[in-house]
Amino acid sequence: MYRFSNTVIGFLNLFTLLASIPIIGGGLWMAKSSTTCEGFLQTPLLVIGFVVLLVSLAGFIGACFNVPWALWLYLVVMLVLIGTLLSFTIFGFVVTSQGGGVVVNGRVYKEYKLQDYSAWLRNRIKDPQYWRTIRTCILGSNTCSKLSSWTPLDYLEKDMSPIQSGCCKPPTSCNYAAATTTAQDPDCYKWNNALPFLCYECDSCKAGVLEDVRDDWHKLSVLNVVVLVFLISIYSIGCCAFRNSKRSETDYPYGHNRMSKVRPRWDYYWWRWWYDRRDQLY
Repeated sequence: MYRFSNTVIGFLNLFTLLASIPIIGGGLWMAKSSTTCEGFLQTPLLVIGFVVLLVSLAGFIGACFNVPWALWLYLVVMLVLIGTLLSFTIFGFVVTSQGGGVVVNGRVYKEYKLQDYSAWLRNRIKDPQYWRTIRTCILGSNTCSKLSSWTPLDYLEKDMSPIQSGCCKPPTSCNYAAATTTAQDPDCYKWNNALPFLCYECDSCKAGVLEDVRDDWHKLSVLNVVVLVFLISIYSIGCCAFRNSKRSETDYPYGHNRMSKVRPRWDYYWWRWWYDRRDQLY
């Protein structure tokens, strides 16, 4: 029974080892693709895939072949992964705690304001190079072209995704009457009817993207909590497997005392010889 932990660790790491192959393959396929949106995730996928591959290989070898140094390396890297994932999860909950849509009277959809989101997300989305990449992704996905056939009644009765609400139309409060002196949302002046432009440079579009990021990050954070519990469980079993591998080096069965005798002190034999001689003399 004392080998049970080694067997469990071996099977779990064999499973994760096989699972890392499609992750790496997906990253390499994205690296060859010319689509900006697909290339955007290739580096994280490749890093995750190779880390999972190496960690799983070390754990599999250490558990199945009783290699203590491989299990030790596996446990160290696992501890780093658990700490990193825990930090990332806490960070995700903090930066996505703000935001959310604003209800529009008489409409099903919501609108989004950039100032409602955390400063870290706002600074990230305002970076010109980063936003250029995101803008290209939105254009390539044809998100706004799906609204081209909508009638005015559809805008009243149908819902929109955050990106559609922020990027594919001007803010609902905009008034494009011939003569208006009322101060309007700055996004109203950034709107352009041409499909390549629309409201892609509007703050509302950036806010819509952040709302999608916020929603996905919330789901990812919940998944991270589940993964953390799973990793901590594996780490605990791995500690038992490491102890078993160290014990197997001594050839002592589980539960047996590893000490066979006490090594005599350096002067033990000298005193023993003296006492034996003394009995002979006297």
